[in-house]
Amino acid sequence: MAKLLLVAACALIDRDGKVLLARRPKGKPLADLWEFPGGKLKESETPEQALIRELKEELGIETETSCLAPISFASLDSGEFHLLMPLFVCRKWTGMPASREGQQLKWVKPNSLLDFEMPPADRPLAAQLGEFLC
Repeated sequence: MAKLLLVAACALIDRDGKVLLARRPKGKPLADLWEFPGGKLKESETPEQALIRELKEELGIETETSCLAPISFASLDSGEFHLLMPLFVCRKWTGMPASREGQQLKWVKPNSLLDFEMPPADRPLAAQLGEFLC
């Protein structure tokens, strides 16, 4: 049985209804693909705690558990591991999202999410999010 990898992802939605995507930097696995911000859960961390930590580390913004609403999840067998990734929506945070780890950032209209090349786990979530927001 493949090892389970828990990763939390967040769809930050601005006042104009656009969603923030981050492009994975060169040198990282899945480089140049666009994804929702987030990351791996540390031991004994909840998905919400992981997102709060990751959003601060990656984007320099702060949010709270009450501002994170789960809307979907991806479950994907990569061969090496099985990825389980809940997707949360967040409309309220403090600070301006800025690249802290070399990733390119882009605010995207929900109906344009699938125009971006994404990792296999993010793509179905982008389709569901686009339908949810439109």
